[in-house]
Amino acid sequence: MNHPRPAAGPSLTETLVALIRAKPVNDTDMEAAALFTLDAVANSLAGRNSEPGRILLDWWRASPSNAAPDTGREAFLMGALCHILETDDLHRESVVHPGCVVVPAAWALARKRRTTGRSFLTSVLHGFEAATRVGMAVGPAHYRIWHNTATCGPFGSAMAAAALLGLEDGAAVHALGNAGSQSSGLWQFLETGAMTKHLHAGHAAEAGVRAAELAAFGFTGPPKILEGDKGFFRAACPDADPEAVVRDPSAPWQLTRTSIKPWPSCRHTHPAIDAAEELRKRLIANGHDPAEIDAVEVSTYRAALDVCNRPQASSGYEAKFSLQHAVAAALLLPEVDFEAFGAEARQSCAALAAHVAVKAENPWASAYPKAWGGRVRLRLAGGEEYEAARTNAKGDPEAPLSRNEMIAKAEMLLRHGGISTPASIVDGILALPFDRPLPDLGLM
Repeated sequence: MNHPRPAAGPSLTETLVALIRAKPVNDTDMEAAALFTLDAVANSLAGRNSEPGRILLDWWRASPSNAAPDTGREAFLMGALCHILETDDLHRESVVHPGCVVVPAAWALARKRRTTGRSFLTSVLHGFEAATRVGMAVGPAHYRIWHNTATCGPFGSAMAAAALLGLEDGAAVHALGNAGSQSSGLWQFLETGAMTKHLHAGHAAEAGVRAAELAAFGFTGPPKILEGDKGFFRAACPDADPEAVVRDPSAPWQLTRTSIKPWPSCRHTHPAIDAAEELRKRLIANGHDPAEIDAVEVSTYRAALDVCNRPQASSGYEAKFSLQHAVAAALLLPEVDFEAFGAEARQSCAALAAHVAVKAENPWASAYPKAWGGRVRLRLAGGEEYEAARTNAKGDPEAPLSRNEMIAKAEMLLRHGGISTPASIVDGILALPFDRPLPDLGLM
């Protein structure tokens, strides 16, 4: 596709920087940013309790360079850990997980500079805004090959870092230009369930920090990294919508339009999990055993099938990207938690998962990506049928988790990560809107 040549005037990146810095921040925005920070921090600490997490920590501890703090590497470690358990946030319209990139970058820099809460939280708002606005512009074709969190995330980490470093607008544009030039991340890892997805989040966090730190010393970057003839959109986005980057500048902060995951699996599975959990409760209320289910049909949108059509899951990681297993687990198990994707659960759900058919169908297909929905329809052995549908899943802005639910989720993650007194971290992060110092996580 030939992208229209931009008219003379500010580049998209220059306009984006100005747009973000002109947006007002109120107390409600601060409180929302603190809750999203809590979610990301809890995910990072919980990610340590995993095989990839242990490998990342072994790598970190084996490096002699840790004697001198390195914000880029710290952001990398925290970002990679944050994206392991598939319980981090997601912005639907951009298909970006902003928290695992932006919060680690901002946290590493803020800790180094002893930045207090309100400045830190403002940088998080800025970072979410940049990553998701670029993500809303890349177009659906990009996502079929490229992992949006990896490719759009560096813009977010650079924007957050630029705020914390006090970069003037021109230097911030250089930071985003060089961060965007490092955009990368392919979906090929799904074929074997490799650990690459965690690397994506870590690299995106580190790339933005490095780019912003260099910009502070005068290191220049391309202002037309997005729309230029050899820029990001032309290289990797055949159906890009460049104007989406700066469209609707007075919209609420994109952080407040970001979803929080209640279940530890790919967000594309969540509308179906949500509907299937309703069906399980209805079956039991009507005197049926879920074991009576004979066949299941899931209708959803194309991207969910592209990423999560996996009839057989041979590992916990593959199960998190399997609509078939996720729906079977939601129908058969009392709770879709970490154990629901373990070996015992995969074995107990395998027979039903083999009878779960998936397809892309309207209205879910045409509503994506503004809405991530779906329908689950099942038939019992006796022929009785049940169905439930979701326009949006639990945790979306239209069906948000309450503050107490978000705290409960964070405490569960922190306990999973070996934190015996999660309240100390929760209270420290939720105090950030009152301009308190960032708490010490003891991450490493």
